[in-house]
Amino acid sequence: MESYVECLVPRKPSGGMKALKVGLIAAAVFCFLLGLVVIFFMLGTLLLGAAAYFVGLYASVEYEYLYVDREISVDRILNKTRRKKADRFDVERMEILAPVNSWHLDDYRNRQLKQTDYSSGRIHQPDNRYVMIYDGGRKVILEPNEAMVRAIQSVVPRKVFMD
Repeated sequence: MESYVECLVPRKPSGGMKALKVGLIAAAVFCFLLGLVVIFFMLGTLLLGAAAYFVGLYASVEYEYLYVDREISVDRILNKTRRKKADRFDVERMEILAPVNSWHLDDYRNRQLKQTDYSSGRIHQPDNRYVMIYDGGRKVILEPNEAMVRAIQSVVPRKVFMD
């Protein structure tokens, strides 16, 4: 039986990235106005405009989780226009998937794990983020919907907890 579940999670916008984008645009406009007098500043306008474009891409980030037949893939969507593959996880190599504050994760709290956060960055009440310990060395924070958690639980029921 093949399962297919997808979930889209918008990342909390970073205030620093927005401020940097606005600052770069303002500096580009200032360089453009100076470039009308001294042609050298037109190069600065182009460079600052390009920098503002790339900062703008990373100012608005969404994560799309896709669960298809024992595999979770995470895509990063930049500024609702560009999609990049972020990660891919095989549920057979997953050690545990449990809510962030679950007591099932107590055995993993003191382990030195590489942490990756693919959640929205917001802490809701109740907290709907999950921690996945993957392949013994990674701690991945996700924010899947209930349908995705149930689909994963149907494949590996002893590794998924929903307390």
